[in-house]
Amino acid sequence: MFHIRTIIVALFIGSGLFYSCSSEMQSSLKSVPTAFGTINQIVVVMDQEMWDGSVGDTLRYYYSAAYPVLPQPEPMFDLKHFTPYDLASDRLRKELRSYLIVGDINNTDSPTAQLIAKHLGESKITKARADTTYNSSVGKDKWAKGQILIYQMGLSYKDLIKNLKRNYPAIKKKINQNDKIKVEASVYLDGESRALQQELKDKLGVGLRVPNDYFLALNNEDVVWLRKETNKASSNIIVKKIPYASQSQLSKDTIKSLRDTIGRKYVSSTIEDSYMRTNDIDLPMLTMPKKVKGQYTLEARGIWEIVNDFMGGAFISYLVHNPNTNELIFIDGFVYAPGEEKREYIQNLEHIFNTIELQ
Repeated sequence: MFHIRTIIVALFIGSGLFYSCSSEMQSSLKSVPTAFGTINQIVVVMDQEMWDGSVGDTLRYYYSAAYPVLPQPEPMFDLKHFTPYDLASDRLRKELRSYLIVGDINNTDSPTAQLIAKHLGESKITKARADTTYNSSVGKDKWAKGQILIYQMGLSYKDLIKNLKRNYPAIKKKINQNDKIKVEASVYLDGESRALQQELKDKLGVGLRVPNDYFLALNNEDVVWLRKETNKASSNIIVKKIPYASQSQLSKDTIKSLRDTIGRKYVSSTIEDSYMRTNDIDLPMLTMPKKVKGQYTLEARGIWEIVNDFMGGAFISYLVHNPNTNELIFIDGFVYAPGEEKREYIQNLEHIFNTIELQ
C-alpha cells in the first residue's frame, strides 16, 4: 500500500531579454521581447463604462465561469482589465500573452473602437459594419513574441453581447492553444523519462511522454503508478488496461468502478483502513466523449477523497479504446495539493494524457 505525501521543491522559471548592436551600421537593433504572464490569463481591453456594464458582465459570466471540476471553485480564465489608456501608459502591459479587445465600432468616440480600427485598418472595419458575421479577428505577436490578440467587434452593446456568447467556444479554444506552448515548456522543463516511457510500452503497450520529474511508485500486475512530489503538491498518474468486450464499457460507471477499485487496493493515507474513492456526492463526476490521437476516448473529471481521513483533491481520467489490441486503456490522474489551486495541476496532467500513443 502506497501513501500520498508531499515532498521536495517548487520550481521557478525566469527569462531575459537580449539586445544586440552593430557599430559598423552605427545603429542599435532592439530585440523583440517574449510575451510573459501566466497561462489562463486574459487581458481584456475595453472602455471602462463597457466593462462596468452589461457587456462586461456577459464577458465575465463566460470567461470567469468555474473550471470543471475542482474541490473549490476556480475560474476558467483569470481576467485583467485595461482601458486603452491603461494599455498605453505602461510598456509592460503590452507584453502579456493573451488579449481580448472588445469594442463597439459604431461608436467612433470610443477609445477601444479607435484602437481596433488602428490595428485592423479601415477596410476591415468597413467590412465588419457591412457584414455582421464578420465580428472577430485574430492577431499574433503585435508587441511581443508568443502573443495572441483577439478583436471582438459589434455594432452596439446588444450586438457585442450576442457575439461574445456565440464566439466564446472558438475564442476559448484559440487561447488554450496559444497557452499550450507554455504548458509544454512547464511540464517538460526537466525533460522526459525514457525509462518510464519504456516501462509503460513494455508493460501496457502504451506510449506516453512522461516528464522526468515523475518516478515509478508501483508496477504491479496490470497497473503502473507514476508520481511527482513537490513541497506543494503530489501529482499522480495511474495506467491500467482491461479487455474490451462491448461499447457499453465506455461509460461513467466503468470509470468510477475502475477508479474506486484501484483506489481501495493501492491508495491510502497513513491512517489504518483508509483508501481513495470517487466523491460524486458533493460534486458530480462529469464525462464527455472526445478524440485523442484519432481514438475514441471518454473523459471524466471530478473529485476524490480518502475514506477515514481528511484528504481529497481533483482528478481527470481517460478511458481509451485501442482497436489494435481490442483493449481499453484507463489513465487516471489525481492531485493532492492542500491549500493550493488545482486548475493548472489538472491541466498539466491533461497535457501529458494527450501525448498517448497506442501500440
